[in-house]
Amino acid sequence: MVREGGADAAASAQRDPGRPAFLELFFDLVFVFAMISLVKTLAADVSWTGVGETLVLLLAFTLVWALTTWAADTLDLARPAVQVHYIGVAAASLLLAAAAPDAYDGRGLLFAVTYLTIHLGSSIYYLLLRPSTSEPLRSGRILFWYTIAAVGWIGGGLAAGPTRLMLWAATVGLEYAAASLGWPVPRRGRSQPQEWRLVGERVAERYRQFVIIALGASIFVIGTTFSVSDYTMDRARALVVVFTIVVLTWRIYIYRAGELLTEAIARSTNPSLLTQSAAVTHLIMVAGIGGMAVTSHLVVMRPFGETPPSWAAVILGGPALFLVGRGVLDYTVFGRVSRSRLAGLVLLAGVAPAAHLLPPVVVALLAMSILALIAAANLVSTHLHARAPMPPALG
Repeated sequence: MVREGGADAAASAQRDPGRPAFLELFFDLVFVFAMISLVKTLAADVSWTGVGETLVLLLAFTLVWALTTWAADTLDLARPAVQVHYIGVAAASLLLAAAAPDAYDGRGLLFAVTYLTIHLGSSIYYLLLRPSTSEPLRSGRILFWYTIAAVGWIGGGLAAGPTRLMLWAATVGLEYAAASLGWPVPRRGRSQPQEWRLVGERVAERYRQFVIIALGASIFVIGTTFSVSDYTMDRARALVVVFTIVVLTWRIYIYRAGELLTEAIARSTNPSLLTQSAAVTHLIMVAGIGGMAVTSHLVVMRPFGETPPSWAAVILGGPALFLVGRGVLDYTVFGRVSRSRLAGLVLLAGVAPAAHLLPPVVVALLAMSILALIAAANLVSTHLHARAPMPPALG
């Protein structure tokens, strides 16, 4: 009879460490729902306050996804004990996503407690499981910082109105600052990128899947918005425009830096640090894609009529934010920023002053045209000047 440990070792050996496990893909399904939930929440309140509230929640969800993804490189996902934990995090994340639409109303405390349970519970679980010699230090640091963050999250959950947003925004900012510094702890120092043992090929694929989550949420929003609205030719044309924006976004992302990220990580002087910094670029792009998903809802629901300034900010700001992240990804992979990204930002800024004079679908059509020009420029540039990955030197 084969003992469990032997079976686990055999399963681990058979799984390609450079490829995400099926369990991770299952885990991602929850975050498709989370993105849809955030998009619908912002679409219901397109205001600066609504943007701020949604951004704070997106940052929180991203930390759950990123820390779980990074930890998978030090865990044997074939072990039943690890699978149970992964499924538990997925279940808690589902509850978190379900609470998100009312996180600033009656479910604030539920959101905060669930969020902290994921992070504190995962850290304690990893400390008990100890899959590697570096785990006690790494999880101990994260546990330390989330114990501090608990004050802000619980305090915000008990508060109401703008106070909740301010407390949560400050707390999530503290979390990102701690993560960028390696979760420093007195007399224990900070976490080093090498402690995470990130596998470039696997993590690059996981980042691509993070983008696919956002694109999938956008397509879902397009389809559901069109299906619940009256079928008219104006809405059909709007559907074509916003779907084309999603297609162009995918094309611009994957061609070519998205494809070559794995090779760039392999060539980097500090692969672990480059892998972690690439997470920030993908967060920026996903935030932009989320804005474009909100655009899809607004434009399909009401293609013509006045374009309020807040709508114009979302319709043009989503692609602009995506291009900023995509430009940073260019630098991450090639050590330079493509001029087409900068030109796209200038063109989007040029459209902004006249956006309030145009119907929403026309503003979206202009944004789509700018993205199409960037996609075409990418094709021409690659055919004329094939580029190999040349990541910047990292200390």
